[in-house]
Amino acid sequence: MTVSLRTRLPRTVTMALAGLAAALLAGCWERPPMDTEQVGYRGTGMEQVVNPRTAAKLLPLNEVPTSPPALPAGGTLAKAVFQNVQVLGELDSNEFTRTMLAMTAWVAPATGCTYCHAAGEPLSSDKLYTKVVARKMLQMTRKLNTEWTSHVAATGVTCYTCHRGNPVPQNIWFQEAGKAEGKMYAGMRAGQNRPGATVGLASLPIDPFTPYLDQAQAIRVGGTQALPVGGGKTIQHTEMTYALMTHMSKALGVNCTYCHNSRSFVDWDNSRPQRVTAWHGIRMVRDVNTGYLETLKAVFPAERLGPTGDVPKANCLTCHQGVFKPLYGAAMAKDFPALTGAPAAAPAAPAAATDAAPAAAASSDPLARVLFAVGKSELDPQALDAIAVASKALTADAALKVDLSGFADKTGSPDKNMELAKQRAFAVRDALKAGGIGEDRINLRKPEFVIGGDAAESRRVDIVAAH
Repeated sequence: MTVSLRTRLPRTVTMALAGLAAALLAGCWERPPMDTEQVGYRGTGMEQVVNPRTAAKLLPLNEVPTSPPALPAGGTLAKAVFQNVQVLGELDSNEFTRTMLAMTAWVAPATGCTYCHAAGEPLSSDKLYTKVVARKMLQMTRKLNTEWTSHVAATGVTCYTCHRGNPVPQNIWFQEAGKAEGKMYAGMRAGQNRPGATVGLASLPIDPFTPYLDQAQAIRVGGTQALPVGGGKTIQHTEMTYALMTHMSKALGVNCTYCHNSRSFVDWDNSRPQRVTAWHGIRMVRDVNTGYLETLKAVFPAERLGPTGDVPKANCLTCHQGVFKPLYGAAMAKDFPALTGAPAAAPAAPAAATDAAPAAAASSDPLARVLFAVGKSELDPQALDAIAVASKALTADAALKVDLSGFADKTGSPDKNMELAKQRAFAVRDALKAGGIGEDRINLRKPEFVIGGDAAESRRVDIVAAH
């Protein structure tokens, strides 16, 4: 007699287990069809994969509200009509009123004006903390639109970019309250191995925001050796970096090759211009968090603070909300010059600015000097900072154009050095374009040799105002 060691499960139990397995696996993949777009050279795997069903759901969430119609000028500055106007006082009183109505619709459509203005109190009263916060956020918005064009470009931002009709933006973050962990190997989680939506439910550290979007810890940890010895970053730093990259991918609805070439994630030469824009975006978010939101800690009531007593802060999802450009790149700010800091406080100011522009354009000194490492054409952080200076000047003066002059020394192969100088100029051009500067405003000049040795000044691109 043969005895089978296999235990036969009832059919109903087998089907139930199969159903459970299918349910568990359902979230691990996305069913076809999928849309793909090639964004790099053929054969390099540079493509974006989009789920059309997800994209369809995002469309109504990114609809742009209708801007209130422009009003005829009232002829009087807002600060002369209203009391305690600490921001936007240089606006015409009618434009000031229009801007306030738009902000109410963007932030608190259900509550209306009483969200910031206490009922029964004069409009000048600062009794409600929300008014104090709104004032600070106006200052922040103006700075983003004037000093962070390296990320927001000419599109700009408004209150609606983040709020979307909610008094508190839906996508904010707080520091997580610390949890007791063991000090031995089995009990030390290093802030990870706990499913978190911030990192796509991966086993990565669930708070990449504090070190990178609040503090200013170094993000790039790519090694140049298979088995590096001594110093450098740890595997924990690498995991934290990947946690932030996962968040950015989710926040923008893109995959890694939106910015990187997977052949070498660390190589700037092979990266797309979007990586430069993202580099500036990380620093912009830090500025938002440390320069504005954290300064309001004493203003926020206790119920608006996080479990550790910190203020609500922003990350990439706060503005992007699942799409590669907030609101798919709709330029709402252009309808509200008050949010770009455009209006002047006195009639004489525009004339002074107009007189100053030709002087800047006629100067032979470069707007910026971008330096490069030996034999390299990729842009390091110092190079990006220099380009940001030129981008700011170009944004401030729409008539300004620039010449890009690439320089190389005569050490080594002249032909190779000339080609390298040209590639460096291309890198600077692409970074300016990524910052919102039109290609028609950028002129590439023939590379030049610098007589001398291998000093850093010989490995440069000058951004010069065009004559």
